[in-house]
Amino acid sequence: MAARLSVAEREEIAIRLDRNESMRSIARQLGRSPSTVSREVKLNSLHAHAVRFGRPEMAYRAHTADRASAARRPRSTRGRLSRPGPLRTEVVNRLRQRHSPRQIARRLRQDFPEQREMWVSHETIYQAIYLQARGNLRAELTRQVALRSGRASRHRRPAAGAAIRSSRPWLGLNISQRPAEATARAIPGHWEGDLVIGRNGSSAIATLVERATRYLILVALPDSRVSEHVISQLATAMSRLPDTLRRSLTWDQGTEMAGHLDFTTATDCPVYFCDPHSPWQRGSNENTNGLLRQYYPKGSFDFRTITQTDLDTTATEMNNRPRETLNWRTPTEKLNEFLTSTDATTP
Repeated sequence: MAARLSVAEREEIAIRLDRNESMRSIARQLGRSPSTVSREVKLNSLHAHAVRFGRPEMAYRAHTADRASAARRPRSTRGRLSRPGPLRTEVVNRLRQRHSPRQIARRLRQDFPEQREMWVSHETIYQAIYLQARGNLRAELTRQVALRSGRASRHRRPAAGAAIRSSRPWLGLNISQRPAEATARAIPGHWEGDLVIGRNGSSAIATLVERATRYLILVALPDSRVSEHVISQLATAMSRLPDTLRRSLTWDQGTEMAGHLDFTTATDCPVYFCDPHSPWQRGSNENTNGLLRQYYPKGSFDFRTITQTDLDTTATEMNNRPRETLNWRTPTEKLNEFLTSTDATTP
């Protein structure tokens, strides 16, 4: 097959058209077929000008024609990830750890700074997953792993203006009283918490997310989600942390925290309550709960069958995902940085 016309050849066509040379003459000078030149002028002329002046050859511009030809050129659906090799293996392994394509793309640059052949854009990864092309990654990944949300479209946001819940006399400190360092995410130790409900609302687990590092702790609630049991399990989990990581806990107004004073007594960690219907006041926790649904889809699990060991494994995997908000570090790395610096400054 003959090579495509070059920019230099298109410039020669434009010059000779301005001289009113015939297609055959131009083709002879270029060593091309007259039909090739004729087709080039017909397809890649500026037709708006052609209509205005009545002469297609006046509308032909070399660089515009080159861009028009390139735009019509079919693109190969086989990308870099369609070929076996270290890059494909690395991407597949990280997808199986439920890292997002964006997380993978950014961490590859950090983990292989001198190996540009190991760099790839997140868009390339997405196309390798979803395009039905030869060598795509879908064959090696389940849909649940490939698509973090597990669904093909977004859920609609709930309507605003829902009725405010009735008063809860047991509520304690309001979020407006929380220390400024917590709001600013200045230092680790300030947590957000919530329950994730299982199938048919009959079971639950608790999630605790540290605001500065996004470090996650999952807490099993095998008996029930009544306040006494929730408080006991949360206190046990938080008591394993050093004092410097127990500065505050922010929760919504769920009745599972009615015994929050017992929690504070056991952990020396005050609890602050969000305003009604204000999930954005626990934004890190809400986002993490959404990510957790990749492991435990809504309505699919009875959490009483999930052990604390299972939850610890899930939390470890999530804590080792690079996060854009952490400049592509992982929550584990950020928390360890803090703990190491704290040890270094402790007399």
